[in-house]
Amino acid sequence: MNYSFDFASVFRNFGPLWDGLLVTIELTIAANAIGLTLGFLLALLVMSRWAAVRLPVMLFIEFFRCTPAIIQIVWFFYCVPMLFDVFLGSITMGILALGLNVAAFNAEAYRASIQGVPREQLDAGIALGLNPFQRILYIILPTAVRNSIPVLLTNGIGIFQQSALVAIVAVQDLMYQGKTLATQTYRPIETFTIVAFIYFAVSFPVSQIVGYLERRRETLAS
Repeated sequence: MNYSFDFASVFRNFGPLWDGLLVTIELTIAANAIGLTLGFLLALLVMSRWAAVRLPVMLFIEFFRCTPAIIQIVWFFYCVPMLFDVFLGSITMGILALGLNVAAFNAEAYRASIQGVPREQLDAGIALGLNPFQRILYIILPTAVRNSIPVLLTNGIGIFQQSALVAIVAVQDLMYQGKTLATQTYRPIETFTIVAFIYFAVSFPVSQIVGYLERRRETLAS
């Protein structure tokens, strides 16, 4: 191979990649904020005793868990405006698509943790006179979040990586800026290598935190 590497040409034009990274982080934080809050609500609803509440929520969760994220993103960008006459900014649409996706996965993590709440704690809450909302707020929520943290962080990493898919609908995130820069500099190998390292540099520390939390939980449980 006679290819001559030139990473300097990419670093000289690093500004767009930095701007794209900021957009990616914005997408990730906002989508995870939706996923963490909505996911807990969905977990409560899917455990409802009433089928009229439980079944639609279950269908919602399974739809987002069983269809590709790229299809969901494209559907939001092109179908929502046509069907509902709702026109939002591209970043907002990306946040909604990614947020609903991660909410479905978080709901399953929360549900498993809620089912693991000791019955004695709920009985104690009833004995103290706590109403259902107070039992959710003071007993179920803290326990579910604490037990779900490793999975929630893993899902958060996943949504950071999947945010690259919004580049196909012209959201100027890190991946989009990388594609543009690769075209402008004629340096796709160098550009996408740097982009990959940026994704790795953000994801790897969080993955190590997840591993530490899982080991710590196993140690405390043993």
